[in-house]
Amino acid sequence: MSFLGKLSWDALPYDPIVIGTLTVVAIGGAFLFALITKMKKWGWLWREWLTSVDHKRLGIMYIILAFVMLIRGFADAIMMRTQLALATNGSEGYLPPDHYDQIFTAHGVIMIIFVAMPFMTGLMNLIVPLQIGARDVAFPFLNNLSFWLAVSGALLVNISLGLGEFAKTGWVAYPPLSGLEFSPGVGVDYYIWALQISGLGTTLTGVNFLVTVLKMRTPGMKLMQMPIFTWTCTWANVLIVASFPILTAALAMLTLDRYLDFHFFTNDAGGNAMMYINLFWAWGHPEVYILVLPAFGIFSEVVSTFTGKRLFGYKSMVYASGAISILGFIVWLHHFFTMGSSASVNAFFGIMTMIIAIPTGVKLFNWLFTMYKGRIRMEVPMLWTIGFIIIFSIGGMTGVLLAVPGADYVLHNSLFLIAHFHNTIIGGAVFGYFAGFTFWFSKAMGFHLDPKWGRVSFWCWTIGFLMAFMPLYVLGFLGMTRRLNHTDNPDWNIWLYIAAAGAFVIAIGIAAQFIQLFVAFRDRNKNKDTTGDPWNGHTLEWSLASPPQFYNFAKLPHVEDIDAFTDMKEKGTAYQRHAKYEPIHMPSNTNAGPIMGALATAFGFAFVWHIWWLVAASFVGLIVAFIARSYASGKDYYVQPDEVARIENEHLDNVAKG
Repeated sequence: MSFLGKLSWDALPYDPIVIGTLTVVAIGGAFLFALITKMKKWGWLWREWLTSVDHKRLGIMYIILAFVMLIRGFADAIMMRTQLALATNGSEGYLPPDHYDQIFTAHGVIMIIFVAMPFMTGLMNLIVPLQIGARDVAFPFLNNLSFWLAVSGALLVNISLGLGEFAKTGWVAYPPLSGLEFSPGVGVDYYIWALQISGLGTTLTGVNFLVTVLKMRTPGMKLMQMPIFTWTCTWANVLIVASFPILTAALAMLTLDRYLDFHFFTNDAGGNAMMYINLFWAWGHPEVYILVLPAFGIFSEVVSTFTGKRLFGYKSMVYASGAISILGFIVWLHHFFTMGSSASVNAFFGIMTMIIAIPTGVKLFNWLFTMYKGRIRMEVPMLWTIGFIIIFSIGGMTGVLLAVPGADYVLHNSLFLIAHFHNTIIGGAVFGYFAGFTFWFSKAMGFHLDPKWGRVSFWCWTIGFLMAFMPLYVLGFLGMTRRLNHTDNPDWNIWLYIAAAGAFVIAIGIAAQFIQLFVAFRDRNKNKDTTGDPWNGHTLEWSLASPPQFYNFAKLPHVEDIDAFTDMKEKGTAYQRHAKYEPIHMPSNTNAGPIMGALATAFGFAFVWHIWWLVAASFVGLIVAFIARSYASGKDYYVQPDEVARIENEHLDNVAKG
C-alpha cells in the first residue's frame, strides 16, 4: 500500500468533456480568487461570513450553495437529455455508457441532497427564528458546523469529477450493483461519504431547530399560534430526526460490506439485498416530505399575503402536515411493489399511499379557499404558487395511479414514474423554494429582486418543465424504460426531442434567475426596502428591519394572536420606540466550523482512497477542533443598550420616512 493509498495518476480524468469542464471551473475559480484578493476581502469574508453563527447569514450561504450545485446538477440533466435526443435509431450519442452512468447518478444525488436540502435549510434558517421571535437558533455553533458538513459533502461529489469517478449505480445505489464485486472502483465510496457527512449535518440541523421551536418561542406564543411555515418546518425536522439515522445505518452497513467484506447485503453468507432497499426507502420516502412540507408552508404564507386574507383553515393545515408526516413513514414499500411481496402487503401500502393524498388535498383546498374572494396580487411569488398548484396536482394524480400495485407493476420501470416524481419534487418543492426565495429576498438582503426577470424565469421554468416531463408520461405508456442511454424505437424520437428542448427552456429560466440577481445587486441602492414590510405581510418577521438587525429583536415581542404582526399593527405596537433597552447576549463567531468542515472533507477523501494515515490524522484533528471550540464557547459578548437604542431608532426613522 503506497503513501497515497489507491490514489495514482490513473485517477486523473481522460474524458474531453470532463477535462473541458474542469478547465472552465479552474479559470472561473482563479478569476474569483484574484478578484477577492485584489479587493482585499479575504479577512472580511472569514470574519463576517465563513465563521458566522448568525442564522440569517448561514441561511444565505446555504442558498448560495444550493444555487452553485444547481448549476452542476442541471448541467448533468442537460447532458442526459441531449444524449437521449442524439442517441436514437441505434446511434450511440456523444456520451460513453460509463460516463453517462456517472452523470445519471450524480444528477439525482446533487439535486436532492445538495440542491433541494440546502435550499430548504437556508430558507428555514433565514425565517424560522424571526417568525418565533428568537434572537438565534438554540445551538449557533452547531448551525455553523451543519453548514460546513453540507459543503464538505458537496465538495466530495465535485472532487470525484476530477479524481477518480462517481458511482454508476443510480442515486439509490442498490446492492449488489453498489457492492465491491460489481462496483470495484471508488465511485460508490465517494457516494457513501458525501451522503454520510452531509447527512450528519442535516441530522444536527433537525435537532437544532426542534429545540429552537420548542424552547425559544417568544413570550405568549403557543404552539398553535406559530406561523404555518414554522409549523411545516417543524414537522420536516421531526422527519429528519426520525429518518436520517436510518440512512446513516444503511450506508454504514454498505460501507462494512465494501471495506471489511461483511455480508449485510450480499446473497452469500446470509445477506439480503432487499434489506438495503427497505432501509433506503424507509428514509427515502420521508425525505420527499422533508423537502415538500416547508414548501407547503411557503405557499401558505404567500397565498395569505397576496390575497390580503388570513389563511383559511389554519388548524387543519397544521393537522394535515402532521398526518402527512406520520403517513409518510408507512408508505415506503410502494417504491418497490415489483419485488414480489404478498398481495396483503402490497394492498396495505397501496391504501396508505392513497390515504396520504387526503391531507395533501386538504392543503390544496385551503389555499384555494384563501384565494376565494381575495384581492389577489399576481406578484412573482404568487406566480410560482399558481404554477405549483397546477403542476403538483398532476403529480399527485399520477401518484394515486402509481399507488395501485397492479398499475405500478406495469409503470414502475418506465419513464412514467420519472415524470411523476419530477412533477412532485420540482413542481412542489423547488417551485416552493423559488417562491420563498423571491418572497423573503428583500427581508434577507434589504433590497428587492427585479420582478421582470422573475416573471421571465417563472414562465421559462413552467413551460420548459411541461415540455421536458409531460412527454415522459407518453413515453412511459409507449414502453420506454428508465435508465436507458440510447434507444432504437422511432416512435419515441419526437417525444425525446421535445423533452430535450424543454430542458433547454428551463436552462433559460435558470439564466434569468441569475440575471435577476445581477440586476438586483446592480440597482440595490434604488430598490432598498426601508419599511421592513415589503409585501404588506401578516407574520412576525416583518416587524424587523430589512435586513434584520444582527440581534433580531431589541425587545422580544409578546404574541397574542396567530397573525401576530397584523395584530400588533392594529394595536399600534408594531413599530414601538422604547425608552430603555437591556443588554443583549450574543454568541461569538467560530473558526471551528469551517476547520471541521475541511477536516471532514479530508476524512471522507482519505477513506475513499484508503489513505489510512490521513484518515487517522483528520479524525484526530476533528476531535481536537471540537474540544478547542468547547473551551472557546464562553467568549460570547453583550450588545450594550446605547448601541441597541441607536440601531432601533435608525430603523424606526426609516419606517417613518417610508
